[in-house]
Amino acid sequence: MHARAVLTGSVLSLVPFLAHFSCAQTSGTFNFLTYNVAGLPAILNGNDETGDKATNAGLIGGKLSSGNFDIVHMQEDFNYHAYIYATDTHPYRTATSGGVPFGSGLNTVANYTWSAFNRITWSQCDINDGDCLTPKGFTMIRLQLTATASIDLYNLHSDAGSNTGDGNARRGDIKQVLSYISAHSAGQAVIIGGDTNDRWTNDDVSLNLLTAAGFSDTWVELINGGVYPGAGTTANPCDVPAASNSCEVVDKVLYRSSSSVSLSATSWTYDSAFFVQPDGDPLSDHNPVLVGFAWSTA
Repeated sequence: MHARAVLTGSVLSLVPFLAHFSCAQTSGTFNFLTYNVAGLPAILNGNDETGDKATNAGLIGGKLSSGNFDIVHMQEDFNYHAYIYATDTHPYRTATSGGVPFGSGLNTVANYTWSAFNRITWSQCDINDGDCLTPKGFTMIRLQLTATASIDLYNLHSDAGSNTGDGNARRGDIKQVLSYISAHSAGQAVIIGGDTNDRWTNDDVSLNLLTAAGFSDTWVELINGGVYPGAGTTANPCDVPAASNSCEVVDKVLYRSSSSVSLSATSWTYDSAFFVQPDGDPLSDHNPVLVGFAWSTA
């Protein structure tokens, strides 16, 4: 219960009121979901899921609300964006940058406000798999946990495909986002979530650039026993829905702490069983990744 001042003529009656504002929150928890919502126009990509895409998008928005998710990064939120926002009730939501071919498909909804938001387009793309048809890239949000504690959130969608040009483009994507982080998020705790179109087992893996820069992969940390699979080793890709958490997807959540805000990943799961149609079929061709975090200030 919030303390309040009572006008009794005594200075002592103001003490609880002032104490409330002098003791800022220094720790807490939140959950973080990243989800490729398969919002490309059906005429371009059916994404293999059943059901009408507009209907599925509306169901996704309702799930985002009823699932009590604190922060949600979405990718491929293109032409059915309005249906998601019509049923989502998060108080803070990014404005769409447009459908195909105008928008990046990257949006975030949250229970926390933010003090900064930017969209950045990749400086390169490989025309294979239609990567150059939209201005894919990443977004940056400075999320306010409290009035004095913030974390920077990056939402990305990297180049798709498996040829040499795709691999080179993905590596360029990661280098670009790391350069931006170095310039704009120095001294900040950071969470990177999104569709990397990459796995640790890929021969041309680029995820190692992130760990070399000090980021931890939450799936590796909490599910794979801290062991990073080697490039070129036997892949263990997931079906949709994933049969277990032990298989690997291209959707990743990585993080780092700072000297002022400490982050720790506390839980990890594919929340695929929740994001389904009434008949039980998936709402997207991607598995949603849900990570629990704890935070504290120095």
